[in-house]
Formats: sequence, structure tokens, C-alpha cells
Amino acid sequence: MSLTIWQDSLKRIGKTSKGNGMSTLAEKIEPLAVDVAFTDDALHVVLADGREVSAPLQWFPRLLHATNEQRAHWELIGDGIGIHWPQVDEDIEVESLLAI
Repeated sequence: MSLTIWQDSLKRIGKTSKGNGMSTLAEKIEPLAVDVAFTDDALHVVLADGREVSAPLQWFPRLLHATNEQRAHWELIGDGIGIHWPQVDEDIEVESLLAI
């Protein structure tokens, strides 16, 4: 599909979408972590948009075998695109949690 045809298609979509004035085109928002917590068997990551993602600790052996103190010592990578635990040398990308 040529760029011109694609742009024309987008214009038509915008013109046919009335409703409450909101665009029908969704803007991709990068998921960013803002907080991390643990239960006995799971990792919980709170995202900037309010979602919470959880995964079993069994998927992350270094965190599974880490002490509570080591788990509590985490740092955000970038603006929250990932989480790093320096004491156990573990890095987890937020998007990888959402893809699971």
C-alpha cells in the first residue's frame, strides 16, 4: 500500500468517526514500571497507567532464591522500561512481562 493511499485511509477513518469526538486511532503507550512488590510466590509490578502485572517467582530463579532484602533492593531501568536487582544480577523488561 502506498503512503498516499494509507494517508487517505486514515483521513476517511477520522471523518467517519464522530461519537464523542475521540479519535478511533489508538496511540501506543509504552508500559513503564513505577513500583515493585513481592508475595511469597509472585512478583508484582505496578505500571504508570495503573495496571498491575504479576508473574510467578518460579519464572525468575534468581529472585526466587534471593532474600527479602535482596528483592527489596531494585532499581528502574530508564524511565521504567525495566527493573534491575543489582544484588542478584537480575533484569526484567516490562514489555516481556506483558507478552507472557
